[in-house]
Amino acid sequence: MSETVAARFEQLYGAAPHGVWAAPGRVNLIGEHTDYNDGFVMPFALPHTAVAAVARRDDGVLRLHSADVDTPVVELTVDALAPESDKNWTAYPAGVVWALREAGHPVTGADIHLSSTVPSGAGLSSSAALEVVVALALNDLFSLGLRGWQLARLCQRAENVYVGAPVGIMDQTASACCEAGHALFLDTRDLSQRQIPFDLAARGLRLLVVDTQVKHSHSEGEYGKRRAGCEKGAALLGVDALRDIPYAELDAALARLGDEEEVRRLVRHVVTEDERVERVVSLLESGDPRAIGPVLVEGHASLRDDFRISCPELDLVVDTALASGALGARMTGGGFGGSAIVLAETADVEGITKAVEEAFATARFTAPRTFEAVPSAGARRLR
Repeated sequence: MSETVAARFEQLYGAAPHGVWAAPGRVNLIGEHTDYNDGFVMPFALPHTAVAAVARRDDGVLRLHSADVDTPVVELTVDALAPESDKNWTAYPAGVVWALREAGHPVTGADIHLSSTVPSGAGLSSSAALEVVVALALNDLFSLGLRGWQLARLCQRAENVYVGAPVGIMDQTASACCEAGHALFLDTRDLSQRQIPFDLAARGLRLLVVDTQVKHSHSEGEYGKRRAGCEKGAALLGVDALRDIPYAELDAALARLGDEEEVRRLVRHVVTEDERVERVVSLLESGDPRAIGPVLVEGHASLRDDFRISCPELDLVVDTALASGALGARMTGGGFGGSAIVLAETADVEGITKAVEEAFATARFTAPRTFEAVPSAGARRLR
C-alpha cells in the first residue's frame, strides 16, 4: 500500500514524498467509556491502517488529499487554522497541525496524501488513525522529538478542540503505542502502559470483529450527554473522576446519589467496567484467555442496560454469537452502532459467522462485515 500511496502523492503534487507512514485502527477488548473518567482501558491495534505520504513545506501552506474522499486537493494556510472552522474530513489532519503549532512546535506546512483501510463509522477509531499518522509524519519531518504518548495527547486535543468531539485519550494512544501480539493496558489518568501478551491463535482461539454497518458519529450529542452525566456523578460524589470510586464502595456511592437515576446508571457502568478491565488483565497474565469470555458478556450487558448505548444490531450479534457457541461477545467502541467483538474457538468461527449473517438477513438488517482481529503494530514509518 505504501508504494501506491507514494505514487499517487507524486501524481498529485509533482514530486516524491519525503516519507510514508502508517497508523492503525483499534479494537477495544474491554474498558468502554472509562477513558474520559480517568479509568482503565485495554485496546489492541488492528492490521487495518491509515497511510500517509507526506512532504514538508516551509511556506505556511498545508495541502490535503484523501484517496477515500471524492474531492480535489484542499489547500489551507497554517496561520489561519482555527478550532471548529472545518466540518469536513480535513478537520482531522488540519487539527493535528493546529495542535502541534499551539503547543509551540514549528510546523510550517506540508503536502499530505492519505489512504485508509480502517472502516469508517465502525467504532474502530478511523479518525484517531488519521490523526496519529499525520502527527507521526510531522514529528519525523520537523524533528520534534515527541514520543508516542505525547503525540496521542496532541491528537486528542485536536479532536476535542479543533474537531469538537469530546473523545478520551484511548484511541489515539492505542494507535500510537500498541505492539503486535499484545493488548495495551492503559491507565488513562497517568498514561502508564503495560503490554499484555494476547496471542489467541496459539491457544486455538480467534477474536472476530462484526461491523454492523450501522454508522455513528462521536461529535453528535449522545456521546457528549454520557460524558456530562459522568462528570455530574463525580461532582455529586465529591471526587475528581469516577475512577476514584472504589469498586468495593460502589453500592454506598450509588445510595448517595439518591433519585439521580440516570447518573446512577452511568456511575455503575464506569466503576464496574474499570473492575472488568483489571479482571481481564489478571486472567490474560495468568494464561487463561478463555476465561475472559464471561467478562466480555458482562461488559455488553452494562453498556446495553446502564450506559444505554447499544442498538438492536449490536444486541443481535452478541445474542446470536453466544447462542452459537461463542465464549464471549460484546459491543466495542462508542456505541449507537459500529462493531461487536466475538471470542470463539477456532473451530466454531465459521458456524458463528454464518449464524450472525442469517440472523441479520432474517431481521432484514444490512448484512454485517466480519473479519478476524489480529493484534498488530502501532504507528510506524514505512519508508
